[in-house]
Amino acid sequence: MSVLAPRRMARQVSVGGVLVGGGAPVSVQSMTNTRTEDVRATLDQIERLADAGCDIVRVAVPGRAAAEALGAIVAGSPIPVVADVHFDHRLALAAARAGAHGLRINPGNIGGRERVAEVAAAARERGIPIRVGVNSGSLEDDILAREGRPSAAGMVESAVRHAEMLESVGFPDIVVSLKSSDVLMTVEANRSMAARCDYPLHLGVTEAGTISTGAVRSAVGMGILLAEGVGDTIRVSLAGPPEEEVRAARTVLSSLGLRRRGVTVIACPTCGRTEFDVQRTAERVEAETAGIRADIVVAVMGCSVNGPGEARDADVGVAGGGDSAVLFRKGERICVIEATLVLERLLSEIRAMANEDRPGEVSRTSAGGVR
Repeated sequence: MSVLAPRRMARQVSVGGVLVGGGAPVSVQSMTNTRTEDVRATLDQIERLADAGCDIVRVAVPGRAAAEALGAIVAGSPIPVVADVHFDHRLALAAARAGAHGLRINPGNIGGRERVAEVAAAARERGIPIRVGVNSGSLEDDILAREGRPSAAGMVESAVRHAEMLESVGFPDIVVSLKSSDVLMTVEANRSMAARCDYPLHLGVTEAGTISTGAVRSAVGMGILLAEGVGDTIRVSLAGPPEEEVRAARTVLSSLGLRRRGVTVIACPTCGRTEFDVQRTAERVEAETAGIRADIVVAVMGCSVNGPGEARDADVGVAGGGDSAVLFRKGERICVIEATLVLERLLSEIRAMANEDRPGEVSRTSAGGVR
């Protein structure tokens, strides 16, 4: 029996073929930080994001040069591209014409109902959804005047107002995001929105922070909501390389059993019984296997107390002791290897297992040190 609540059944939209809502798997998003008009740099970063497990990428369209570059970016991207537009509805229209797979706008800042209707018509003609994004730091003046400060209730009111503006011009393919740098405000706002509408919800804690603290704060906020069945697509917002956002998001989903992709490393919290360099070995395994997409759990354990059990339960695992370590594969004890060769042999086993799922992928590390 799952400890997670049943998934909230939202209406479904398609972002370039990636389904969002309606019971589809929770998708992972990120945003490029290159200058969008630099097509080559932007596409290079999108390739890295896709390799890391990103499903949908958002690019900023702050001006005409970025809009003009969008067509080439969409054509060359391996994953769907969403155009992020503010203040100028003409940029949203240009992004739709360029083939963007979705638009992220704030209907309140692009010029009123008539211009919103133009953007909605362009999106409807091309079959692309619109994400209404509400951040606690940019609520409307009348809401702030009444609430006194940013609040979850104010965020929900803003989101409903903007969604109703799109609905009133005949556009229903809407995704909503309600984000705050305050984790609990984000949770409260999304809970409330989930209870009063059936729009797919894009989760995130905005301005979450640096790679370490931001990932933790995002995991707490999104983890609460996802465990409650709320959330259809997510972005971990970090002050760092966007590839780190994707890795953190994937870890959140994997930890909840919602989606698994790639190598998950389990490593013991080192103590005085540890007899080889667990930290370095685990970090190297993560780094060396980052491009593997097969779902493989790897245990790196440094002693004989909990080590054998954890290593046996993993797909591949080692339990160290003195100058040697026991290697396990799919619950079976395979052999004893020298401690100095643990990393090499682990990588060899992981790649061999990945090749069983993807035969065309050739292992680059040979086995060694068996005795």
